[in-house]
Amino acid sequence: MKDPYKVLGVEKTASEAAIRAAYRKLAKRHHPDLNPNKPEAADRFKEINAANDILSDTEKRARYDRGEIDAAGNEVPPQQAFYRDFGGSPGHEKYYHGNISPEDLESIFAHAFGGGTGPTGGTATGRRFTARGADAHYTLTISFLDAANGTTRRITLPEGRTLDVKIPSGVTDGHVLRLKGQGMSGLGGGPSGDALVEIAVAPHPLFRREGDDIIVELPVTIQEATLGASLEVPTIKGKVRLAIPPNSGTGTRLRLRGRGIHQGHQYVQLHVVLPPGNEPELAEFLKTWQARNPTNPRAGLEDV
Repeated sequence: MKDPYKVLGVEKTASEAAIRAAYRKLAKRHHPDLNPNKPEAADRFKEINAANDILSDTEKRARYDRGEIDAAGNEVPPQQAFYRDFGGSPGHEKYYHGNISPEDLESIFAHAFGGGTGPTGGTATGRRFTARGADAHYTLTISFLDAANGTTRRITLPEGRTLDVKIPSGVTDGHVLRLKGQGMSGLGGGPSGDALVEIAVAPHPLFRREGDDIIVELPVTIQEATLGASLEVPTIKGKVRLAIPPNSGTGTRLRLRGRGIHQGHQYVQLHVVLPPGNEPELAEFLKTWQARNPTNPRAGLEDV
């Protein structure tokens, strides 16, 4: 994983506002929905979300700066003497890794720490080897609405046991949930590892996300855009009615306060749609109609 500061293009001294502004700018530029012909945009968007997940959280950012977690949010184990440190030293075998059974691994550690295995399972020096179990990694795909509102999903652990995982509201694509002690069993009575659940958020046909704001495009007719209307609009928590002001053109954005994620809002972006068939009366009217406030929608294009 890349350094989140470099991913967002900010300094380590950047303020929360600067980080938020950088994230929103990059998320908008690289959103997969806005780059349908650029498959690399999805990976870039995922990378941006992962960086923001670290830097937008005060506690995570502080822990990352102290080197306690890495760029993916995983715990960084403290530096300590380990069996690799004894590899190649006089009287000891060089370490290796691969598919090693717990018995073989304990034997290696017994040699590394000076002696064979005693009758009680400890080393000849009386010390018993223990080791933390490995972390178990999972990928859990959830819907856009479940990610926005939060949910509980059930996963199956390696030994067949099931576990209900609580997904917090507002979780982003690529976020990793750490379930303490739910990974592989430890060796010699050591603690179990953790279960690391990476969240994959499926796209939604209507909604897209910009930070904690939700964007939805709403088609409207010429009459609704010109005269105004009261329309039913979908939100992540259900449908609401929205007043469309008169003379609202394509691209007009209307805000539904507090209808986003956490303290975010929902923005409804209007898109005027022409009638599907011939409308001779409308065409005849437009031939003689003169705008009271004429404008050139292509003004400025000649300077490009």
